[in-house]
Amino acid sequence: MSLSDNDIKPEEFAQAAADAITDAQTRSFRDAAQVLANAGLCGVCAPENAGGLELGIEFALPIVAEAGRLRLQWPLLETILIAKALGDSPLAAELVAGTRLATWALQGSLQEKFAGHARYAKDCDWVLVADGQGGGVLLDLSSVVVQNDEALDPENPQSWLMLDNAKVLAELDTATFASVQRDSHILIAGFVNGAAEGALATTADYMSTRVQFGRPLSANQAVRHLLARMRLLQEASNAGVQRVISTDEFGDERNTRPVLANALASAAFVLEKAIHLHGGMGFTWELPLHYSLREIRKFDAAFGSGALARQVGLDFIQSV
Repeated sequence: MSLSDNDIKPEEFAQAAADAITDAQTRSFRDAAQVLANAGLCGVCAPENAGGLELGIEFALPIVAEAGRLRLQWPLLETILIAKALGDSPLAAELVAGTRLATWALQGSLQEKFAGHARYAKDCDWVLVADGQGGGVLLDLSSVVVQNDEALDPENPQSWLMLDNAKVLAELDTATFASVQRDSHILIAGFVNGAAEGALATTADYMSTRVQFGRPLSANQAVRHLLARMRLLQEASNAGVQRVISTDEFGDERNTRPVLANALASAAFVLEKAIHLHGGMGFTWELPLHYSLREIRKFDAAFGSGALARQVGLDFIQSV
């Protein structure tokens, strides 16, 4: 499917994604896969021969942003990326159809016999891991020892994987794995931006309708200043993600790492302030903003808990 032939725009995918994600959230983990797959979300970037739409990563961006905004607890962005990376493989077709579920371990490698920071690994069939030599491998999770780490999220923990007897299902060459890593930076940034956008919208609505001492909370100047700062960070982060998709003035790909580092930091700030402005409600099941903060913190931990931002700064200093 080509953009020119069908005259479709990435932003048009947001509403369709929201409807499917809302439906998926009412179902079991496996049933959610069928809902998301039937809506075409799992295979938006996968080749047509695998049942996908074969669209660019810019079409996946509004989908994962909606997943973040609606607090979807399912590895949608990992599925999109892995299905794309597997190309015409029958394995990609299974992901696109929702019959198999996959996640990605963002740390470690097969060479080290150890990997970690894999979301929802306990419920998935496959996991993508770096091979330690620049490429990647898709592993059968039934051949891997999975240890859940509940430190950041006791309900949906990340997992550590012991890979001594791991069964390799597919291999990705260096170029393919580098491409999927770049795409992952964009989609993770989009996901956490979506989470922050949802929290900001919820907070702005709450501040305008909650009345104290005869006036809404948003009438207080301190609250307005904080909301304005949250919106400024959010707009800047969104602009950065949109900019990094396009090439620079020389036709080269832009560096995605600064955008990801900024998105993680900005989203964490917005979520923390949103919870602050809601008082104790931010940590209740009635208004579960903490779910979004958990996802942001899990991704941040996977990239070194601030190490990514420090490395981006060091790279810039060394470049001048």
